[in-house]
Amino acid sequence: MPTTHSNEPADAGPLIDQQPGSPFMPKWHVNELPAAPQFRWNRLLLMLGPGLVMGGAAIGGGEWLTGPLVTAKYGGSLLWLATLSVVFQVVYNVEISRYTLYSGEPIFTGKFRIGPHPMFWVGIYLLLDFGSFLPYLASSAAIPLGAMLRGYIPNPSNPADASLLTWLSCLIFVSVVIPLCVGGKVYNSIRALMTFKLVFVLSFLLFLAFRYSTADTWKELTGGFLKFGNVPVISDEDANGNGKQDEGEQKHQPKVDNIFSAWSEGRSLAFDISLFGILASMAAISGNGGLTNTPISSFTRDQGWGMGKYVGAIPSMVGGHAIQLSHAGTVFPVNQSSLQRWRGWISHVTREQYLVWLPACFIGLALPSMLSVQFLERGKVPADKWQAAAMTADSVRDVVGGSFGPLFWYLTLFCGFLILGSSMVTTADGVLRRWVDVFWTASRRLQAWDPKDIGLLYFGVLFCYVL
Repeated sequence: MPTTHSNEPADAGPLIDQQPGSPFMPKWHVNELPAAPQFRWNRLLLMLGPGLVMGGAAIGGGEWLTGPLVTAKYGGSLLWLATLSVVFQVVYNVEISRYTLYSGEPIFTGKFRIGPHPMFWVGIYLLLDFGSFLPYLASSAAIPLGAMLRGYIPNPSNPADASLLTWLSCLIFVSVVIPLCVGGKVYNSIRALMTFKLVFVLSFLLFLAFRYSTADTWKELTGGFLKFGNVPVISDEDANGNGKQDEGEQKHQPKVDNIFSAWSEGRSLAFDISLFGILASMAAISGNGGLTNTPISSFTRDQGWGMGKYVGAIPSMVGGHAIQLSHAGTVFPVNQSSLQRWRGWISHVTREQYLVWLPACFIGLALPSMLSVQFLERGKVPADKWQAAAMTADSVRDVVGGSFGPLFWYLTLFCGFLILGSSMVTTADGVLRRWVDVFWTASRRLQAWDPKDIGLLYFGVLFCYVL
């Protein structure tokens, strides 16, 4: 049982006199804003933080499975949706980081400071966040792992393969706790995992891109990010307009047209409404998306940027005993001196988002899509995502050929496992820290806990989630 302790850390500062938002949330403390680090190119690696972590998390199941499935069917023509999604997200990331730089609190906690009452928002955000609780990524990660063990893509309809996938899914799901238990801060462990993921996955895919892809493939993909207004339409050969080839109809390739071109030419456009989900999926998988963007503000706090210096972080189970987390944020008095330092922090966060996170999102979608465009026949795509992934791995093996062919088959599958398995870690941590942070601040009962006991709450909830 944690010790009860009503006081905040010694360096938290006095309480603010007047505070906007719900009166049911604890008041902020007040302290001086520290100076932002001076940017130097020779210290770039030392200055990387939340943008690197979220950039690694952005290369997830959607980028590895859904994105290539769409580009195998339509090429790069629909990638403009990813451009819009990522550009809007990078602006959002900077804005929610601004809140943390000022208050030291994650943005998700800030949302609960809006009236009428914190509990009013609990039900709404639980509905929005429900999908994050589901362990679907563990099931997806089990397939490439099972393929590496068996030497072929497991077939879920085969009882032996189904049993193997079930056990592997459970093993992957339980293993989520391992990287979160070490490193001093949970954030440090996730940053190390995302760094390894980015280096390995991007290095392997860039090697394939430069060695085996063509200039036409890259021209199509890079151009696709700027082809705004492209949408799937009903092909001329589709006589009854049902979006698929029926008996007696000629074989046809998926067709794309441009809304703006059709409008300027004064012609109608037969938009294929049955494929609206594809448009939504391209926007949804790009970057982080939804509530999965919110951990960037929590990581900003854990990195100690801005007023996060005074608030603390979530400690790991091993090596984090000296780390604590304040129940409330800490803000700074606004004056000429603090505003000058504030502009330094805004530049620091903006620089990392636009130089690290934004390119990672585009590269993380373009490289897996390159595999499908380069190695799969256009328009000939199976309905199952992992059949497409298996076809890509088989094609990579065949193109590489010789004694290295089987090695690259395994490496392609390992990329899939690393992407999906590590995404399970960041997804689990993201949903846990969102709700642990909120209740750590909003709950009257938890406000009585000692700031050093945040680890007990985080890992208690984590183990309950796993069980």
